[in-house]
Amino acid sequence: MLNFYTDNADIRFCLEQLDLAKLIELREGDFSEAKDYDFAPRNALEARQQYHAICDLAGSICAEFVAPRAKAIDEEGNRFVDGEVILHPALKQSLDMFRDVGLMGLSTVRAYGGLNVPQPVKTAVVEMVSRGDASLMNIVGLQDIGETIEEYASDADKKFTLPRLCDGQDTAAMVLTEPDAGSDLQAVRLRADLEDEAKGIWRLNGTKRFITNGCGEVLLVLARSEHDTPGARGLSVFLVRKGEGVRIRRIEEKLGIHGSPTCEIQFNNAPGTLVGQRKRGLIDVAMHIMNGARLGIAAQSLGIAEAAERCARDFAKSREQFGKSIRQFPAVYDMLAASRIQIEAARALTYRAAHVVEMLHAYEHKAEAGDQTVRPLVKELSRLAGVLTPLAKYYATEMCNRVSDMAIQVLGGSGYMKDYPVERHFRDARITNIYEGTSQLQVIGAIGGVRSGVLRKHIDALLVEVDAGKAGDLGKEAREMLPLMDQCNATIEAKKDVEFQDFYAKPQVDLALDIYLGVLLAHQAGSGNPHKRAVADAYFAEMRHHARELAARIQEGSTALIDGHKAIIDG
Repeated sequence: MLNFYTDNADIRFCLEQLDLAKLIELREGDFSEAKDYDFAPRNALEARQQYHAICDLAGSICAEFVAPRAKAIDEEGNRFVDGEVILHPALKQSLDMFRDVGLMGLSTVRAYGGLNVPQPVKTAVVEMVSRGDASLMNIVGLQDIGETIEEYASDADKKFTLPRLCDGQDTAAMVLTEPDAGSDLQAVRLRADLEDEAKGIWRLNGTKRFITNGCGEVLLVLARSEHDTPGARGLSVFLVRKGEGVRIRRIEEKLGIHGSPTCEIQFNNAPGTLVGQRKRGLIDVAMHIMNGARLGIAAQSLGIAEAAERCARDFAKSREQFGKSIRQFPAVYDMLAASRIQIEAARALTYRAAHVVEMLHAYEHKAEAGDQTVRPLVKELSRLAGVLTPLAKYYATEMCNRVSDMAIQVLGGSGYMKDYPVERHFRDARITNIYEGTSQLQVIGAIGGVRSGVLRKHIDALLVEVDAGKAGDLGKEAREMLPLMDQCNATIEAKKDVEFQDFYAKPQVDLALDIYLGVLLAHQAGSGNPHKRAVADAYFAEMRHHARELAARIQEGSTALIDGHKAIIDG
């Protein structure tokens, strides 16, 4: 039987290389839940076995059930009839399968019917779902909105909503974007008015657009609760259920992910309840949602890229030109190898970011429970998560677009045709570096952690581990390149010019990424795995030149485009 987990050694490698023992300790504590739940592990070994069993089950379903249905879903899409979204029958079958096997509440605690798995394991499942059908991920993956509800909602809302999300009765959506606000969430105008303070009932009025799975039963809506307060301080988040006052106006016609219903929603005096603190909707709750979304889209990008690269690899092996397989031509194996290296680099980064986010959440809960000793660690992990999650989303989504493009190139004219799935992967990939924050916004999100030294401190810590492994020579080379980051930081800071600093944010982030990904791959090569050593060697061969080119560009500091962009663009 086909299985997207057992056929992908790199997913298993990434999970095992992370400190799963620590994650299990933080998730399970003294394993006391084994007394109350049949499916709770009794020890660390059982927890580890359970994680692999969940991935194995998901991998089998995605390969045998989800992937064969993706083509029909893409070609036929969903329907919109009399204000209702009618999901494609094959998409509904895939959802029902995930419901039936209990994989809808992956990271929610067991008290509400969840599986209580850590973020890296959930990331692996989301990646495999996306490899099977990227559009299905936009429904299955959004169930992690339950994490935000669990963190911020009232007890009454948690008790009613979370079990229904975990057993798949309901699906969810994060409802942030508006027609005139776009990425500028501080400009949200949808209005929320308190109707009954004793019951905590608010009424919402306005329109939201580009809402993924906006037809879901559970909606987390960002709205302006303080009508005289502009910007972020005037915003709160509300839990709204599908029904009274909620009207789907249409579903969008899109380039890709056709199975994912993207909705325009009108709220007409719709009832809602506050999630989190009033006035802190964007600052706390929406950012919590967005951090999860960044990891989710990074994992989705990995799945799409994995599917595209495998299709290209299989084609290259079987396609003969000039008497031999095109896999043997340097021009072709260059693209295939580049794709594989970039996928594995993105996976190392994404799973590392998921690990940090999991640690952060665990220690935050310890701090909230009164353990003051962990507060410095919470602060450190919060800063690190703040740079790694946008980096993961940025690199993985850009990688996904490059790899999908190269897959079509490997197939040539056949790749442009619908006979092969790479054209679907190419179309599905294109949204990844747009939604849940464009690549440009991810650069803005990451640059503070690059310039402040947060990422540099993390790199230094990883290099200590690299030195102890079997790839110390690569660690030494990476350490020799770190002064490039320091010199570029100094160059940028010395300018004291905001436009100049903004303009050079992307090359500065790219430089930091070049080096950081090298360290992650060297860390993997330190395991002694020959494949990982070959990947790291090839990565460093390119990176050492690219990083120096970026550094030279930043240090030169040309302002030609800053000074001349109006004349160039406007003619």
